[in-house]
Amino acid sequence: MKHKKIALLVAHSVAGSLNLALAEHYAETARAAGHTVKILWLDQLIFDPILHQGYHQQQPLEPDLLAAQQTIQWADHLVFVYPVWWGSVPAVLKGFLDRVFLPGFAFRYQQGKAFPVQLLKGRTAQLLVTTDTPPWFFRWFYRAPAIQQMKKTTLELCGVRPVKVLLIGPVKNSTDQQRQKWLQRVAAFAKRA
Repeated sequence: MKHKKIALLVAHSVAGSLNLALAEHYAETARAAGHTVKILWLDQLIFDPILHQGYHQQQPLEPDLLAAQQTIQWADHLVFVYPVWWGSVPAVLKGFLDRVFLPGFAFRYQQGKAFPVQLLKGRTAQLLVTTDTPPWFFRWFYRAPAIQQMKKTTLELCGVRPVKVLLIGPVKNSTDQQRQKWLQRVAAFAKRA
């Protein structure tokens, strides 16, 4: 098994949260398997999440975002841990993507072409996603917008593939026994990094 350099990007790390427990368990399991893991706690980074001028004017990156870009360039495997809020990703993750996955870093437009050059090729990814909606309902009735956004229109557009997904839920009203089973699933997911 090839040991990987893993960037673990966590969008919700509130003390006592399931997302924090899942992220820590993933990191622990991956390290035990011989992988190197760097964790980015997105909700603890200091940055303006708003891309004020779109791509019309360059917005200087804060030190935390410059360091995040370096971590993403260093990694050969990206893992995003986030809850589904209102069918989408948390605002901090969307703001992070808007500010970090920029032209010249994640992709490059081509004159006369519909699709950009993918600058993050060679990397793989996993999405570790929690929801209060039953996963089958989220996938089949809502069509998993929080996953499609990350997988199809962000990561794969930038050349990251394959992107594997572990959807966990419903979190609301889950039991300790259910959460232990989810931790076991996360450990197996980490071993397949």
